[in-house]
Amino acid sequence: MGDVSSKPLELPPEQTSAAAWYGPEMTRRDDWMMPLSPAEIAEVEDAAKTLASREADIAAMTPQDFPLPNLGPKLKARVRDEVLGGRGFLLLRGLPVERWSMREAATAFFGLGVHLGSARSQNGKGHVLGHVQDLGLDVADPNVRIYQTHERQTYHTDSCDIVGLLCLKTAKSGGLSALVSSTTIFNEMRRRRPDLLKLLFQPIATDRRGEVPDGQKPYFEIPVFNWHKGFLSAIYQRQYVDSAQRFADAPQLSPAQVEALDMFDSLAGDPDLHLFMEFKPGDVQLVHNHTMLHDRTSFVDWPEPERRRHLLRLWLAASDARPLPEIYAQRYGTVTVGDRGGIIVRGTKLHAPLQAV
Repeated sequence: MGDVSSKPLELPPEQTSAAAWYGPEMTRRDDWMMPLSPAEIAEVEDAAKTLASREADIAAMTPQDFPLPNLGPKLKARVRDEVLGGRGFLLLRGLPVERWSMREAATAFFGLGVHLGSARSQNGKGHVLGHVQDLGLDVADPNVRIYQTHERQTYHTDSCDIVGLLCLKTAKSGGLSALVSSTTIFNEMRRRRPDLLKLLFQPIATDRRGEVPDGQKPYFEIPVFNWHKGFLSAIYQRQYVDSAQRFADAPQLSPAQVEALDMFDSLAGDPDLHLFMEFKPGDVQLVHNHTMLHDRTSFVDWPEPERRRHLLRLWLAASDARPLPEIYAQRYGTVTVGDRGGIIVRGTKLHAPLQAV
C-alpha cells in the first residue's frame, strides 16, 4: 500500500509537480496539443497500409513491424516527459482517418501504441484494441461497462499506465472528453479535509463487473490514493465502488468513507479543476491513469449506423512507467513495469477485433 499504510496519521506532502494542474489554466494553453506534420502522417500511413494490405495480425505487432524513424522517438520522448512525467495527457491531431479503412485505422493506432508500451487486454475477451461505441446496453446491469452505452461515464481511471483513444467519428451532439488531475484533487482535499483524505488511503472494494481472474474475489481492494516511493497514484471508479457493496463479503462503506468519496467526486466535477476537450476525427488522446481521471459527457448519436460515434482504445503498459505498490497486483496482475495491467480471466486469448463485439 505504500508508506502511508504503516503511518496512517501522516499524509504525503502537498504535490507541486506539473501533474497538479487546474482546468481553466490548462484551457488557455495549447502545449498539450501535438499537431502531426505531413511527413509524420506519411510515416504512419505508409507503415499502416503496408501491414493492412497483407492483413497482418494487429495484436502481434512490434515496433520493428511499424517503423516510425522520425515520429517514433519524438512521440516516445513527449509521452515520457509530458504524459508519464508531466501534466499527464497529450493530444495528437491530424491522422487522416476519413480516408482509411477500419483495418488501416486500427493498424495505424496500434502501431503508434507499440512505440509507447505493451498493449493490455481491456476485458475478459482479450481485446487489446477496444471499440468505444453505444451498443444499446443497460448501464444498470452490473456486468455492463459504461463505455458500451451513451451515458455519461463519470471520472475514473482505467487499469493500465496509459489509456489511448483514437477518434474515428463523433456523435451528433455531446460526447465531450473530460479530464481532471487526481493530484490536484489530493491537494485540495489535503487543504480542506485532511481527515477525509486519510480515509482514501485505506483499501476500498471495487467491483470487477463480472470479469474475475482465477483465484480472485469478484472485487478488488485497493486504496483510492497510494503513496509509493515518492509517487502519488490514484485508482478510482465510483460506480464500481458503489456496486461492489452488492457482495455480502465486501467491506461495507462507512458514512465517513462515503463522505470522502462524495468530496472526491465533487472536486472532480468542479469547473475550477476539470477540463473539457472536443475530439475531432483523427485525434489521438493519451492519458496517464495514475495522475489523471477521465470522463465523457453523455451524447446523442446519429440515426445512421455508419455515422455513429466511434473511438478506438488502447490500454498500454509503458516501459518507462513509475513504480506501483504491490497491492495494485490485485487489479494489474503484477506490478512489473512494462508488463502490468489489463484484464485476464481463464481462457483469455489476446486479439484485436475490427468491430465492437
